[in-house]
Amino acid sequence: MNTLTTARAKIALLVLGSFGGILAAGAAGVTSAGGGVPTVVVKYDAASLATDSGVSDLYRRITSAAKKVCPDASIRDLSGQRRVDECRKQAVSRAIGQVDNSQLAALYASHSKNS
Repeated sequence: MNTLTTARAKIALLVLGSFGGILAAGAAGVTSAGGGVPTVVVKYDAASLATDSGVSDLYRRITSAAKKVCPDASIRDLSGQRRVDECRKQAVSRAIGQVDNSQLAALYASHSKNS
């Protein structure tokens, strides 16, 4: 039996590059990986991904974690806000790829079309 389905799993949202490090410096709940890259670990039970509500819950938690590693820029800094948006998209995309679940990927794809 696959240990991933019987054990709790975790994913880490990473922000790559100096921009993410600058933005996340004061974010609560954000830790730095060995290279100083901000991360948030999202733990989940792989068995919960068998239900729509479990998939939706994990997606919500991933997007929330992305907001922590890529906090908002000043509302007066439009280019900064675009970088924050891109940072969040990349963090969520990377996390979805780590989970490797077709239902979660489909939910992400449907949300990506709407944004």
